Amino acid sequence: MTQMTMPHFDTPAPILIVDDLEENLLSLEAVLRQDGLEIIKARSGADALEILLKRDVALALLDVQMPDMDGFELAETLRGNSRTRQIPIIFLTAGSTDRQRRFRGYESGAVDFLEKPLEPDILRSKVAVFCELYGQRRQIAVQRDNLRAFSEQNMRLLKESRAYAEALKQADQRKDEFLATLAHELRNPLAPIRNGLQILRMAPEGPRAEEVRGMMDRQLTHLVRLIDDLLDVSRVSRGKIDLRRVRMKLQDAIAAAIEASKPLIEASGHELTLDVPEEPLWLDGDLTRLAQVVSNLLNNAAKYTAEGGQIALSVARRGHVADITVSDNGLGIDAAMLPRVFELFAQSDEHLERAQGGLGIGLALVSKLVEMHGGSTRAASEGVGRGSQFTVTLPLASGEGEALEAAPGDEGRAASLHVLVVDDNVDSAQTTRWMLELNGHIPSVAHDGPTALTEAKRLKPDVILLDIGMPGMDGYEVCRRLRSLPETQGAVIIAQTGGGQESDRQKAFEAGFDHHITKPISLDALNALLVQVKV
Repeated sequence: MTQMTMPHFDTPAPILIVDDLEENLLSLEAVLRQDGLEIIKARSGADALEILLKRDVALALLDVQMPDMDGFELAETLRGNSRTRQIPIIFLTAGSTDRQRRFRGYESGAVDFLEKPLEPDILRSKVAVFCELYGQRRQIAVQRDNLRAFSEQNMRLLKESRAYAEALKQADQRKDEFLATLAHELRNPLAPIRNGLQILRMAPEGPRAEEVRGMMDRQLTHLVRLIDDLLDVSRVSRGKIDLRRVRMKLQDAIAAAIEASKPLIEASGHELTLDVPEEPLWLDGDLTRLAQVVSNLLNNAAKYTAEGGQIALSVARRGHVADITVSDNGLGIDAAMLPRVFELFAQSDEHLERAQGGLGIGLALVSKLVEMHGGSTRAASEGVGRGSQFTVTLPLASGEGEALEAAPGDEGRAASLHVLVVDDNVDSAQTTRWMLELNGHIPSVAHDGPTALTEAKRLKPDVILLDIGMPGMDGYEVCRRLRSLPETQGAVIIAQTGGGQESDRQKAFEAGFDHHITKPISLDALNALLVQVKV
């Protein structure tokens, strides 16, 4: 007997055999039993229908002569159902079938007739053909499903790409708007500074000299604040900012913020009302950063409120958190803009003309700094022209603590000191030298690391004001070498750098610096350090 070779499938091909006689079912099963086939048996047309309504088969072998529902009736029923009409059917008949019965069978959907007794090889070969076709149908179905999934994935990726392209377009537009605003805001303070220089050049001791110098100092402070905001928002966005957390009173941050924002509020003629509880509200936070948060909110209110407006600052305890609310009767916020007010560079178009300077980063910085403190921010407005309200919620600390001690101030004029200024920026070094001379010190200047080491050995200075970012030998290496020299082991070495993070300070201290100050150097901060130097 020739053995039929069945095609390989991941799962066996199901073959349904329908016959009312058990012995016929067992005989057919014995002939067809082999790997690659799953034999399913049914004793009646009703049983077969129940099976076929639940699962698919590769081929149905139907006995024609069955009681109740014969093979023809079962085939006609299968053809009437969308689920089963595609199943191939082979009729099994006892003896020859007349032409009329064959026509009925083919009309019912039969693909062939086999007469009993069956030839096993013929039966196996025909079954193998339909199993092969079944496997091909399954592969086509799988490919169709894969194609559909691939098409759906492509559509999803296309939608995502379009959304991403639109987001990039909007981000690019905001970047262009920001750069235009940045150029404008940087020119604003530079123009009066240049004008002031011209005035002082023409009349250094004229009647307005003091007023001009005060104006130049204010504009320079504004310029430094703009640059600081840019650096801060960049550091926060990249996770590079360090919080110097201490147990502190929230009221201390509020007081510092009011002091910082007071000039802008008063210059605009606004009335500031306060509602701050006397009971200390303790939290674990960075005093400088939290003061910056509240100051930014106050400055925002002052900028977007017409002259003579009303600004209110309130603080309230709510369980284990504190709410800081800054409200105003200014320009308000459009409903469409409200969800975006804390986004970077977000500014409402109708506000640009009324805003007294700003880069659209103040509120973004507020949101990020508050988030770093474990808090939240929210904005509210009834619409354009109806004012705004910003609320910051911060978690309070459990228990009480000790407030920060006030930073040491200028307790008097420092004794005359020998100061070596090391900076590769010639103008910066020279102006620092002039400031030190005017304060009664004896300064010297070096513009690179090797020269600084030579001058330090020769002069044996009391203080070395050392820039970090110099070409060739940087400030860290210069400091380490200075500490190894007998002539400068007792000198006070102060780092001056553009990096103001805690990590920058730590790196400076590890290199041997005694103090760390951020450029541009504040004369008051420098004097406060020099006062502490003992000679």
